[in-house]
Amino acid sequence: MAYEYITTQSLGSSIIMVTLNRPDKRNALNVALMEELSFTFEELYKDPSQRVVILNAQGPAFCTGMDLNETADPSLTEKSAMFVARLFRAIYLSPLVTIAAVQGDALAGGAGLVAACDIAIASKEACFGFPETRRGLVAAQVATLLRRQISMRDVRELLLVGESIDSQKALTIGLINRVVEKEQLLIEATKMANDVLKGAPTATRETKHLLHSLDSSSFYDELKIALSFHENARNSDEAKEGVAAFFEKRKPNWDV
Repeated sequence: MAYEYITTQSLGSSIIMVTLNRPDKRNALNVALMEELSFTFEELYKDPSQRVVILNAQGPAFCTGMDLNETADPSLTEKSAMFVARLFRAIYLSPLVTIAAVQGDALAGGAGLVAACDIAIASKEACFGFPETRRGLVAAQVATLLRRQISMRDVRELLLVGESIDSQKALTIGLINRVVEKEQLLIEATKMANDVLKGAPTATRETKHLLHSLDSSSFYDELKIALSFHENARNSDEAKEGVAAFFEKRKPNWDV
């Protein structure tokens, strides 16, 4: 598959770096980017020689979530919603150890990518947020991941209030594992990837499989439920108003 919005780089025989490469759009998740990223993780699933994936991004932002130009297009609602689900499944259920290296804003679905990874390292400049309700949307599919990483008290605050948090707060609530200087971010992520390789390959994969098996409910089933909430919100009048207000740089009128 030819890539337009991501790049891949081998960091040795068992580590691969996957980079979001749509910096002019703050690495927003359009259908094409999600397809490329999903395909990459699905192909890595089949390669027993690969053991660790580092997910990072070009530009000042890590990923600012769904591309709102596509969100505003009703003809793309079902297709993009399905790609969100496919992407989160591909990352979260990957047998490889996944490490997010977050250098800047990780918002909405972008923060969902972080929550989908096993381990997350962020620079001091990074921030995280779930502003979906302020756009008339529901962070449905992201919620299936978020509740598996942090306490429900913190999930409720992040999703219902919608305020962004800095990397130190993200560390405190357990959304990320470490905070480092920006110039040390990829160095630290690579060091951690090499530390993973000190473990036995089969034991590491079986440990991930065990952790998924210990989930109190099925990730697949929850994602199906979340998909319906996601699509319903995307098709709502509130979503139309919220997205329009974002582009027009004004406060949304929820009484419309």
